[in-house]
Amino acid sequence: MKFTDGFWQLRPGVAALYAQEAYDIWQIPDTADGPGLMVTAPTAVIARRGDVLNRPVLTTTLSSPADGVIRVRIAHHTGAPWHGGFALPGAGGSADGVEITPSGGTVRAGLLTARVAAGAPWDLAFEVDGRRVTGSGHKSQGYLRVAADAQVDTGIVGNARAGQRASAAPAYVHEQLDLGVGELVYGLGERFGPLVKNGQTVDIWNADGGTSSEQAYKNVPFYLTNRGYGVLVNDPGHVSFEVGSEAVERVQFSVPGEVLEYFVIAGPTPADVLRRYTALTGRPPVVPAWSYGLWLSTSFTTAYDEATITAFIDEMAARELPVSVFHFDCFWMREFNWCDFEWDARVFPDPDGMLARLHERDLRVCVWINPYIAQRSPLFREAADAGYLVRRADGSIWQWDLWQAGMGLVDFTNPDATAWYQEKLRGLTAQGVDCFKTDFGERIPTDVVWADGSDPQRMHNLYTELYNRAVHDVLVTDRGEGDAVLFARSATAGGQSMPVHWGGDSTSTFTSMAETLRGGLSLAISGFAYWSHDIGGFEGTPDAAVFKRWTAFGLLSSHSRFHGSDSYRVPWAFDEEAVEVTRRFTHLKMRLMPYLHQLGVDAARTGIPLLRPMALEFPDDPAAAYLDRQYMLGPSLLVAPVMSADGEAEFYLPDGEWTSLLSGEHVEGGRWRRETHGFDSLPLYVRPGAVLPWGARHDRPDYDYLEGLELRVFPGGTGTREVVVTTPDGRSEVFEVDLDTPSD
Repeated sequence: MKFTDGFWQLRPGVAALYAQEAYDIWQIPDTADGPGLMVTAPTAVIARRGDVLNRPVLTTTLSSPADGVIRVRIAHHTGAPWHGGFALPGAGGSADGVEITPSGGTVRAGLLTARVAAGAPWDLAFEVDGRRVTGSGHKSQGYLRVAADAQVDTGIVGNARAGQRASAAPAYVHEQLDLGVGELVYGLGERFGPLVKNGQTVDIWNADGGTSSEQAYKNVPFYLTNRGYGVLVNDPGHVSFEVGSEAVERVQFSVPGEVLEYFVIAGPTPADVLRRYTALTGRPPVVPAWSYGLWLSTSFTTAYDEATITAFIDEMAARELPVSVFHFDCFWMREFNWCDFEWDARVFPDPDGMLARLHERDLRVCVWINPYIAQRSPLFREAADAGYLVRRADGSIWQWDLWQAGMGLVDFTNPDATAWYQEKLRGLTAQGVDCFKTDFGERIPTDVVWADGSDPQRMHNLYTELYNRAVHDVLVTDRGEGDAVLFARSATAGGQSMPVHWGGDSTSTFTSMAETLRGGLSLAISGFAYWSHDIGGFEGTPDAAVFKRWTAFGLLSSHSRFHGSDSYRVPWAFDEEAVEVTRRFTHLKMRLMPYLHQLGVDAARTGIPLLRPMALEFPDDPAAAYLDRQYMLGPSLLVAPVMSADGEAEFYLPDGEWTSLLSGEHVEGGRWRRETHGFDSLPLYVRPGAVLPWGARHDRPDYDYLEGLELRVFPGGTGTREVVVTTPDGRSEVFEVDLDTPSD
């Protein structure tokens, strides 16, 4: 949200007060994190005693909730209500030292130090390992009043835009943190525009906007930069970021109300920032090995019954195309009844028997759900009478027709409503359903009253956490911790602890394939370890070239799903070459399972994602900073999906001797390459000195990786390397590998 009109003026209808000096600095013992500092910052420099009269102040408190993390809280009126931040399982209080001297005050938390200078001008600096990385300076901390007719855009997007006016939130608090020369900003959730966020306005407000817009399903008010730190704005409500797009030397973030709280998180590397951030907000669990296999879907509006499904599975098996999960999309339930959690008896008269038959074929079963209860569903009246649906201020049930006729919304702030919803899901897990696709969760109204009294603005983004948590907890209880996995669309900060997430509704084009990858890279650097997308695109039907290129990309993602809107995504529907491409890359992924599964085990321990932007893996290589058409799959594999009809790919290889995993060709890095690939190939290079654990089977993802295991050693390294392989049942073995004797 922009408040200024150029460098000198405010926009019409905006009045601003800024922290002008640190008038006094007190040590306080009782912050949420333990000892800290409280700074009184008047909105004018106090030159004489009378200047304190009729003078608003901003009160800034500094403390440390965890090693390498400093909490900053800015308040205009400290007694005003604050709707609260995110759940922070890693917070516990960790300040190494709080000190006040004549020159100012400091809070130290491991490598990170916050230093506020006494007097004027306002100056709050953050140092990592003794080096200043950013700070809050003159006119950075601001309290702004916005008139009802002000010429500002509140930043509310999507279906909740209706009825939103500036007067709905007349007061805002903002902070601005310095951007250095050459400093680049990444993150802020799954965003489909440029990977580097400099120059962008980003509103943290979940919306169902597809992949081809500025809206996002997974908004995360967290960013990191290439200067050794990250920032989390601790507010699940609407947060507006101006990333060098209003004050070009700064990142501005603002929230409505009287209080803004944020955390600065130390690096010094981007990976270090992610480790600390996920330690604070939640690490992902280890997902089951079977989930890495191919997921085959009915697609959305296609006609299907058990005979259709059986025919697909039979044909996949006949063509040696291993499938791990079969997914039933919306129409497993009767139309107009979503959700009633009942199989449509017209096409599935024997669901118990069908699920048993699928399990006999060693398949897992996923079914589509959402948090909406349609008016015609028998569950609507049951939920309404029990008070389980979200209500308006006048006590009536909130309903609309935008997705399903007269649908209501389950109120997950009500523990009884959550338990009721979970009991319906347990009826399905008892039948044999193994996992759920938790669709939607973004279209959450703000003109409602929540059972626990939550601020509706806060619940708009946070609702998805409650929804996905309710479902994930059922799977943990019924399937076990190591066998629980979702296929979720919406998320915010902390959602990484309930994987897997997929990229949402893309179109079936090469352009959409590229934007899908940008979304995945942005989500990864926002702390999400696992990610998938609809191979071939969702809307429309891809031509054969798009499908085949997207298949290679999809099977070199952490999770892989064939899914579409109004057409099937079985490979023979495109051409016979699509079958060959699918076979080649499904078999390759199965061989890579010892490597991929270990990456998941490591992600649960460190928070580092499987799919990694080049800037995350090569932070010291300036050529990697902007790359968003290629990625690292773990530390060892570089993937550059082909996104053109002619098979040409342009990509960058960092320094060293790289090896094509598909052809065995050795290539010197430190340069750009342009290659042309057939449909059965793409640039897939192994990092210099890497050791790839190579599995013995290509027919399934959940085999014993130690049986028949090969350790493939690639040139470019010296000495020894430790390689860990963990099997699906949790057994681990450590290998010491001599890098001086390459096998390729």
